[in-house]
Formats: sequence, structure tokens, C-alpha cells
Amino acid sequence: MSGHSKWATIKHKKGAADAARGKLFAKLARQVEVAAKGGGDPDMNATLRTAVQKAKSASMTNDAIDRAIKRGSGEGGDAVQYETIMYEGYAPGGVALLIDVLTDNRNRISADVRQVFSKLGGSMAEPGAVGWQFARRGVIITVDGIAEDDVMLTALDAGADDIVAQGDAWRIMTDPSDVYDVKAKLEEAGIETVSADSPMVAENLIEVTELKDAKAILRIMEALEDNDDVQDVFSNFDISDELMETAAAE
Repeated sequence: MSGHSKWATIKHKKGAADAARGKLFAKLARQVEVAAKGGGDPDMNATLRTAVQKAKSASMTNDAIDRAIKRGSGEGGDAVQYETIMYEGYAPGGVALLIDVLTDNRNRISADVRQVFSKLGGSMAEPGAVGWQFARRGVIITVDGIAEDDVMLTALDAGADDIVAQGDAWRIMTDPSDVYDVKAKLEEAGIETVSADSPMVAENLIEVTELKDAKAILRIMEALEDNDDVQDVFSNFDISDELMETAAAE
């Protein structure tokens, strides 16, 4: 399975820190604001609807979401003009990275991303060099200990494409536009979820077996994700649960 999904689950478990939560909310607000430029009504703007659902899934308040919508749609004063950029690069071991950015300063974020690679290893890649390996998918992770039949019947009936074991939990794959609708139907059926998102997912994964490589990859991802302009970092690494836990803890 994708390293991104494992890393997202670990981040969720580690994510109780208020500072990390505040940074996440700021990034989600930026995504809502940018999406609202296409219209402030989520029922008429599918991109905004997805951004709002993602923010609510992360427990962002309705007031904060409404303020972001107003900024983006022009009701809350002059909105900052953000640019969407997808940087590409390589981490140690030839692992591919996609860095999803919303920024008001292309020169600043370009220098920041290059500095992370220069300091922590890996390298920038030309546009298209690794992006072709990824496709956007809806990914839902359940809590541990739910019976396979319960998950499978409910998820498939809700419109999911695939269900795969992830340790004692389940990873449910959907069309990216359906992920939050499927999540809602799962929870209506009493199936609790840990996370739901629509990341870029790589079909072909690179197995990482050395602790030093795993630690280096996670250091790069953490450094990139700590940047306010970076919305997400996607990768094609495959690290065992045990190695991932050890690398993330050090």
C-alpha cells in the first residue's frame, strides 16, 4: 500500500499537538478560500464542496469555514491571490515526491523547497518527471477491529471501488469526488473512520527496507509539510508498519 496512507495515519495519531492542528486549519482555510473563488455556494461549486467537507472532516469550525468562503468569494474584503503549483522531486532511494503548493510568492516557496532537498537529501525533478506515476484517488481509513463483511458490504453499497486490509484497519478506495459521501454512509452504518482524503496515489511503489532511508524520507516530508505554503506531500514509498513506526519515533 502507499507510504502516503501509512504516513497520514501516523500523523493523525501524533496530531494532538495544538500547534500542528492550528497549522492544519490554516492550510485548510487557504484551500477553502481558493476554492471559493469559483463561487461561494458549495452546492454549485464542486471544488468548494470538497474543500469544505475536508475541513469539516478535520473538525474545523463552521465559523472558520464561512470566513474563508467569504474571503475567497470577495465578501470578506480583499483576498490574497494564491497560485497553485505542484513541485516534483526525489527522496533517498529514488522515492518520488509530489509537493502540492498554494502560495502568494512563487520565488519564496521555490527557494524553500530547494533548500529542504539540499539540506536533507534528494533532489528536485523537472515537471512531469514523476507526476505521471500518480493519480488522484479517494482514500478512507477505518478504525481497527471492524469485521471485513461489515466494511465490504457497506462500502461497496456506498460506491467504493476497493477495500484493502491495512493492519487491523481497512483502507477504502473511491473516486475522489465520492470520498466524503462514502465516509458519511460508513459512519451512518456505525463504521468509524480515522481519516478521509483525496491524495495523489502511486500505483507502483518503491520498497524501503533500510532505517536510514526511511528516516531520511520522513524528515524530508516533515520539513516540507511544515511549510505554510505546502498543502500536502505525496510519495510512492512502501515502508513496513514496523519500520515506519521506528523511523517516525526517532
